[in-house]
Amino acid sequence: MEITDLTPAERRVWDAFPLGAAVDFRDGEDEDPEQGAAWGPERTLRAEVLRELLLGGPVREGRIAGLKVWGARITGELHLMYGTVDHPVRLRACHFDEAPNLYGARIRALVLTDSVLPGLTAGTLHVDGALRITCCRITGPVRLAGARISGALFANQARLGLLGQAGEEPALQLSHAEVGADVWAVGLVAHGEVRLKATAVGGQLNLDDAVLQNPGGTALDAETLSVGTDLRGMRLRTHGRFNLRGARIPHQLNLAYARLSHPEGVALRASSSVIGELWLREAAPLQGAVNLRRAQVELLHVPPEVWPERVQTDGLSYRILAPHLPAEQRLPLLEREVSGYLPYPYEQLTTAYRTAGDDAAARTVQLAKLRRHRRTLPPYARLWGWLQDAAVGYGFRPMRAAGWLLLLLCTGTLAFALHHPPALKPSEAPAFNPLFYTLDLLLPIIDFGQEGAYAPVGWYQWLSYLLIVTGWVLATTIAAGVSRSLSRQ
Repeated sequence: MEITDLTPAERRVWDAFPLGAAVDFRDGEDEDPEQGAAWGPERTLRAEVLRELLLGGPVREGRIAGLKVWGARITGELHLMYGTVDHPVRLRACHFDEAPNLYGARIRALVLTDSVLPGLTAGTLHVDGALRITCCRITGPVRLAGARISGALFANQARLGLLGQAGEEPALQLSHAEVGADVWAVGLVAHGEVRLKATAVGGQLNLDDAVLQNPGGTALDAETLSVGTDLRGMRLRTHGRFNLRGARIPHQLNLAYARLSHPEGVALRASSSVIGELWLREAAPLQGAVNLRRAQVELLHVPPEVWPERVQTDGLSYRILAPHLPAEQRLPLLEREVSGYLPYPYEQLTTAYRTAGDDAAARTVQLAKLRRHRRTLPPYARLWGWLQDAAVGYGFRPMRAAGWLLLLLCTGTLAFALHHPPALKPSEAPAFNPLFYTLDLLLPIIDFGQEGAYAPVGWYQWLSYLLIVTGWVLATTIAAGVSRSLSRQ
């Protein structure tokens, strides 16, 4: 291309390039680049001119060259595929007629803040500094799969896709990418899937106040995502699955005040993930199932009212459970397990209460576990379990057995005091004592010599049989409870 072919607008940009100076075509700072298709030749730049400038434009010794343009209309395709650009590229508040093609390119820094684009193709792009699409409106897919960004990626207030027109291709593809610093996407709005599969972020991924909409599909696909610090999603709103399967988040996954919705399936999936702290404080009740199978969490801060009706928590491990609440408020969650009764969630909840020093709550959880297990047993086993529960609360309520024994002892003593049973051998029988006679019947191991010396008749005989049988049941259940208690120690 001959330099003499440049339009006046292009000449301004060409002359400013070697100086790194800015060229501002805007009539005012509040101008909307959405109307850029109507801008005239006085602020129109051909993409081929920009390509020539970036790949082989003039430089001046002692000055840092760079493309810095505000408010231009860029016609044609900015084709820099596999190109190397040794200068920063700043195209702010510009209107692109066609999606730039930066596939495999290497650029010092790329700033597209406030611009309007029909799409962006930049797979395997290498950016030595930061990539900014802050406040951009991009109607087509943003393809950044495999990108290498040494600095940060800024997508604050960006608008991706079109409302109600989410296609099969994700609105943002950032899979297998590497970002050296943070991904800052506060207030991002995406109509379509945001894909971050196997993405590595050196710092924080911030999705505060973002809106991710892909109803009936996946709103965020971040399988095996790895971040250096936190994943923030305070006040995040999703319509579609929020998928963090296998993610590594060493500090916080903060979803306080968030609203996650996917009634058709799983609203939150973080199975097999490793998370420092999972926060859903003040979040809206999840609409859809939750899958936390095999996840490892140091601190789990989820109020009971946030959990949905369907959960999958088998293998979920956590050390601290917050806020600290009575066991009765936590147990209904375990009843919502999709797979039915599973012992592990009860054991994990017990461990959390013991870690907090609340042994009474831990015993309550263990008792609930045995009662839930009883419902899965055949009738004869359920009957035996019910007897253990009624007698001593499966060993977790030992004073209950003492109460039963005291009640039976009083009943037997009163009955036999009113009607002494006849002696088998009156000349050899010891003096009758209704208290010790009842103890002889109730306690199978102790012998006071009363039971063998006297033989009740009529309904008193049936009462003695009842006391003997009840004594054996109580003794057996107490032994089972003591054994269970010792095994817990």
